[in-house]
Amino acid sequence: MTKLVLATRNVNKIKEIQSILKDLKLEFLTLNDFPGIPDLIEDGSTFQENSRRKAHTVYQHTKLLSLADDSGLEVFYLNKRPGVWSARYAGEGATDDENNEKLLKEMRGVPPRRRRAQFRALLTLLGDAFEESTEGICAGRLGEVPRGTYGFGYDPIFIPDGFTKTYAELTAEEKNTISHRAKALEKMREVLRRKVQSG
Repeated sequence: MTKLVLATRNVNKIKEIQSILKDLKLEFLTLNDFPGIPDLIEDGSTFQENSRRKAHTVYQHTKLLSLADDSGLEVFYLNKRPGVWSARYAGEGATDDENNEKLLKEMRGVPPRRRRAQFRALLTLLGDAFEESTEGICAGRLGEVPRGTYGFGYDPIFIPDGFTKTYAELTAEEKNTISHRAKALEKMREVLRRKVQSG
């Protein structure tokens, strides 16, 4: 069975990734299995930069197939902010609630037609002399108040196209059929399948 290191300690992300890739013959490891790996730096100007940097750091320390994700919310009215700063939009160490509160405050009074937004996920898979990236986008709009108890991050205020519910009101199964990360992972699944079969 091929070992795959997920470059995260985020329990929610780990669950999503494992659920979507569960049919592959993979043994999932995370940063929690490698306490010697330093904190992953996310100071790139794009999701791809951050994703690649995280994958390279993890691979250098483990020499195992490594999968890194960088993702965030892009609000068109705010020139695609919070973007790469999504996790720390309200400051370093900010909670999900604090980030949501800041974003909703900035969007207060903005009419529905101008509340377009999208979630973007960029994945990088790194192995021995091997690197591949995939991207997934889910378009939608921002709600005006948080709704729902599922999910994490900006899920309570993001309403995907074709739905009246927020990400946080969808079950994990529903979200995993349409989400940005699910779309990126579906593309990555084919890459991983080739690696697992060839390995």
